[in-house]
Amino acid sequence: MLKKSIALVAILFISLSSFAQLLQKKEVFTKADTLRGALSPLRTCYDINYYHLDVKFDIANKFISGSNLFKFTATQDFKKLQFDLFANLKIERVVYKGKDLQFTREYNAVFITFPQTIAKGSKDEFTVFYSGNPQVAKHAPWDGGVVYTADSLGNAWVATACQGLGASVWWPNKDHQSDEVDSMLISISAPSNLKDVSNGRLRKVTKLKDGYTRYDWFVSNPINNYDVEANIGNYVHFSDTYNGLKGKLTLDYWVLSYNIDKAKKQFGANVKPMLNAFEHWFGPYPFYKDGYKLIETPHLGMEHQSGVAYGNKYHNGYLGRDLSGTGRGLDWDFIVVHESGHEWFGNNITSKDVADMWIHESFTNYSESLFIESRSGKLAGQEYVHGTRMAIQNDGPIIGPYDVNKEGSGDMYYKGGNMLNMIRTIINNDEKWRSILTGLNKTFYHQTVTTGQVVDYINQQSGMNLTKIFDQYLRFRNIPTLEFRFVGGKAYARWISDVDGFDMPVRVRVKGGEYQFIKPVNTFKPIQVEGLTKDNLEVDTFDYYIGVLVD
Repeated sequence: MLKKSIALVAILFISLSSFAQLLQKKEVFTKADTLRGALSPLRTCYDINYYHLDVKFDIANKFISGSNLFKFTATQDFKKLQFDLFANLKIERVVYKGKDLQFTREYNAVFITFPQTIAKGSKDEFTVFYSGNPQVAKHAPWDGGVVYTADSLGNAWVATACQGLGASVWWPNKDHQSDEVDSMLISISAPSNLKDVSNGRLRKVTKLKDGYTRYDWFVSNPINNYDVEANIGNYVHFSDTYNGLKGKLTLDYWVLSYNIDKAKKQFGANVKPMLNAFEHWFGPYPFYKDGYKLIETPHLGMEHQSGVAYGNKYHNGYLGRDLSGTGRGLDWDFIVVHESGHEWFGNNITSKDVADMWIHESFTNYSESLFIESRSGKLAGQEYVHGTRMAIQNDGPIIGPYDVNKEGSGDMYYKGGNMLNMIRTIINNDEKWRSILTGLNKTFYHQTVTTGQVVDYINQQSGMNLTKIFDQYLRFRNIPTLEFRFVGGKAYARWISDVDGFDMPVRVRVKGGEYQFIKPVNTFKPIQVEGLTKDNLEVDTFDYYIGVLVD
């Protein structure tokens, strides 16, 4: 997903962030938050294997009706389970082996009890029939739900966007990121003058008798719930192919009819260079079976798997702006690059808990600089990362509270990207760094992960213990400060940090000389840099996002 605040606004926030901290009250979570965010035995008792979501959109009344088939494998013996659907949507029936099951509801959670014990290891299924008026998104994609609008010719234009809020805002599912369905059929019925475009590959188009047409899209790969999409509009289609690391990748583009010329130019200039860069840095595009799509949407954009939502109005930059203030973000389309970067970090590798969304957003923010590097060189990419610091607020931890469906600070974008650029500097071996990024996508291919798994992997592959660095930048709002003292002609340094035993290597030099690494700790220790004085000290604050004090 993309960051809601733009860089110019963020400058004001930076100056006020310290004061704002004094005014913030501790957030209180409810049982509804726990039901949504925690993995109780009623959720872990089953592993979801397959969905068939079949939904009709009555656009004029902003009403939907349909069903979802759940196929699952029991991970333990059980009789009762939980699935999720927003309370404002009506459950018509839950059908199991041809008979209606009784169900109860609590907030947005739904509980069903089977007539007999479902044995561990067995495969079974049930179907939920439902209807209602799903929440209308006021400012998608950040305020999620369903977008109902019209294009400039007056044709209805509908899209779903529900990251964070949850896919259960419009369809019943096991709404937790830890369990991705293995494959899925998405059947969307729309008025016959319009088309639906969803994830995966189009299998079938069926004209119905009531003035509707059903579009069946099949997703062959595991997919997280919030990526599942319906996009209904007056779409036209064009296509291309990309010769990638795993062969020919289909490229499909669905845009409004009057934008096709703009789309051909903009997508042609951005998509293949993006795929070249990301396959180099991250490994093969993760969803060759389902293809790559860009779908024009009435909201700015979302990383919907194999069907990236695009609403950047065919401008370069972020709606024509450069979020880094360096000019480096103005010669490429931010939404194409950023949202497609999520195909690797967010869709291929998905955090088990929303609290660890930095795994999605920090790596994808950092991917923007790697794209620039692939076109204009390493320094250009680093200039971009450095420039985005003006949007960092340091307003709270990047990792949020677990088990309550709550993200951490929005600093997971720019601060997280700067942190990863800094980790690269510390490792000091670009080929190794690249192998770590490709290795993450290979090792955790189509998996859900935790912060611990990602950090442990980077530690193992780098041969360095970087855990305390990740802890400082992800679990605390403050950045570490490097403090120097010069006494009797000798230089001493220490880290001021929230993490005990913080010992991040950092680059310093005598002005005009070559940088060298020192490794301060939390107490003052002498540093060995020949000829270093208070007047000629230079600390690498270009690659390092740190504070510096010199006494």
